[in-house]
Formats: sequence, C-alpha cells, structure tokens
Amino acid sequence: MHLRPATADDFDLLAAMLLEAFNWDGQRRFTLDQLKAEDHAWRYVDGWMRAGDFGVVAELDSRPVGAAWARLLTADRPGYGYVSDDVPELSIGVSPDTRGQGVGRAVLTALVDAAREAAYERISLSVEPENRAAELYRSLGFRAVGRNGGSDTMVLDL
Repeated sequence: MHLRPATADDFDLLAAMLLEAFNWDGQRRFTLDQLKAEDHAWRYVDGWMRAGDFGVVAELDSRPVGAAWARLLTADRPGYGYVSDDVPELSIGVSPDTRGQGVGRAVLTALVDAAREAAYERISLSVEPENRAAELYRSLGFRAVGRNGGSDTMVLDL
C-alpha cells in the first residue's frame, strides 16, 4: 500500500470516500446526489482543498482505495463531530473491497501524524456506535466526549 498526501485533484475521490463513510454498513442510505444536497454532510468536502485542509490517500496498485482528511469547521457551520473552531474534524472512507485490510488504520495514523506536525492539539470525528470503525478510533486513543443525534463525538488529544 502506498500513502500520499491528498491534493486539490482528489476532490472526486474524497466525495466518493465520504459517500462510503455515510454508507458504512453496506446499505445505500445515500446516493452522491443526496449527499451533495445535504449541506451538513457536504461541508466535509465542499470547496476542497482550502487553506488548512489536509489529508492522506491510500493506493493499492495505483488505485485509490481509501482516504482520511480533516478540515476546520466553524460554530456557524459545524460538522457532526464539531468540538471548536480550532479543532480539525476528520473524515475517513475506505473502499468496501479493501475494508478489514489495514487501509483505514494506515490513513488514519498518517492523518493523525500530519495533525501533530501542523501543531494541532486535538482532532475530532463523529461515528455511529455500531460502526466497527469506532473500535479502530478507540484503539488509537480517541475518546467519546459527546453525542450528536445517534452518533458519538470523539476526540484524540495530540
């Protein structure tokens, strides 16, 4: 597996990975068009790559199979895992055919390293408790700090 920084050219990939994240259980609860119409969800990729955005893409045989990215969201336009304006909120998606093969852990670990290098003190996310990715987050040190609807807001102190 090859990891590389996400670039402005990765918008379509990140949108596809966002769709995978929202359809994490294999059920197609959202289409890409529905996700685009949902402002609260679409803000995770809208206008990518703006100042302060950073991310990591995983490739197998030159094919993108996963990505983790983060951006600062604001109190007036928060994400589902919003903590504060100075805490980047991350998103992560892995292609269904490569789940369970370490792709998620690899991109998430690299993203956390990038957040540390950028001198952030914390990073946050939102996850439904039934999503098996929640165990990955806990294994890397994320802890639940709140609840938004049916999802946990988790934070990692860097």
